[in-house]
Amino acid sequence: MATRTSKHLPDFGGKRVTVMGLGLLGGGLAATRFFAECGATVTATDLRSEKQLLSSINKLHDLDIAYTLGEHREEDFVNADVIVVNPGVKEDSPFLVLASKKGVALETEVNLFFKLCPARILGVTGSVGKTTTTSMIGHVLKSSGRKTWVGGNIGQSLLPQIREIEPGDTVVLELSSFQLRRLDWIKVAPAISVVTNFHPNHLDNHPTIEDYARCKKHIISNQTAGDIAVLNADDPVIRQWSNDCPGRVQYFGLRNESLEGAFLSDKELVLRLGKQEQRICSVSDLQVPGEHNVANALTCASACAAAGISPKKIGKALSTFEGVEHRLEFIGEWCGVRYFNDSKATTPSSTIRALESFDRRVILIAGGSSKDLTYNDFAKVAARKTRAIFLIGETAGQIASAVNSLRTEHLPLVKTFPSLETAVEASYRTAKRGDIVLLSPTTASFDMFDNFEDRGRQFKKCVIEINSCGVN
Repeated sequence: MATRTSKHLPDFGGKRVTVMGLGLLGGGLAATRFFAECGATVTATDLRSEKQLLSSINKLHDLDIAYTLGEHREEDFVNADVIVVNPGVKEDSPFLVLASKKGVALETEVNLFFKLCPARILGVTGSVGKTTTTSMIGHVLKSSGRKTWVGGNIGQSLLPQIREIEPGDTVVLELSSFQLRRLDWIKVAPAISVVTNFHPNHLDNHPTIEDYARCKKHIISNQTAGDIAVLNADDPVIRQWSNDCPGRVQYFGLRNESLEGAFLSDKELVLRLGKQEQRICSVSDLQVPGEHNVANALTCASACAAAGISPKKIGKALSTFEGVEHRLEFIGEWCGVRYFNDSKATTPSSTIRALESFDRRVILIAGGSSKDLTYNDFAKVAARKTRAIFLIGETAGQIASAVNSLRTEHLPLVKTFPSLETAVEASYRTAKRGDIVLLSPTTASFDMFDNFEDRGRQFKKCVIEINSCGVN
């Protein structure tokens, strides 16, 4: 097969590349295709089975790829010239240790993109809100006439588009702690780095909360003097990071402070740069609900101002942003009951934000695979904001215990179900006119689903089918 040539693409002809973690979210898939089309001999290896990975394998049917599935083999690592490491692979993987001892080069999909991308990169990280903020920023930049590419941890690798990206374009990347941990290998960072907030997360993968923070901080610590960091003035951890920023700092926050950046002032979003303060838009102009989305809009506004977009254009674009799939996504209303899909909420703090967005009682569907997080703060908010909590997955017992252990007079109904479908059926039977039915899991999805997107789409399918046909 003839390989593609491009001014952006190197020639990997004759190189042996092992992609560790084909996965289902696109990064491993994109790296596999990229190296194969650049002439490399590629082996994709994953601990999941062929059946589990069939959707990814089918997308590579036109390429000559070798697969090692259901296991990893030492020979795929020691005999390779390059190993592409999936973000979810732990640092102490014996296969990576072995490859390093043999002198095999380690690469990641995101690192490769940074090396090859000719355009300015705006990167977004944080514990919660980064997907919505990334999407908002992309929407504002595109609406303002910028040729903009949006990808990264949001679920879309931009490696397949690298030939089309031009120096004058803008790239917006959502970056996870796992991606940033290994981006430090090459000591680079986005030209504009945005940090939404900091809460405990991914403690099943990071050995300590300090390690999680250190990895996140790489997004600003590897910037240069000409770069810009956009930081949350309301978050005490993130605000302190300003002392370690090599470049200029802009802020955002729900409190109107005498700092440069975007702030809330009497229900108005305002931008302050130097001595000049300009209106962006009103809170009432935003199409997405909740105080957390006001914070997301302020984050977006400060980032887009750093990218050179005027407050007027930012405000106009924000007023047309309708939200993100799987993030407080409105599915529909039946018999006075409104249904929302918040499958992207994989931490307790994310679900707290979702619950606080509603001014009426919620029937909450939650639970999934563990990230070694605690649910005490979530339980306090859930007890106040929900009428019932229907739980699924391996964390159901832990969440139920956290709620039931509260010493409050009125606890919500808490029940555990064997599947998402049975939990949706129970919510259909329980909901009364005026209620909200919300899927906001507080946990990862991998015990029962391929990923959060699969979980969210199955939820939407169940909701629509049950409300169309009813249940017996």
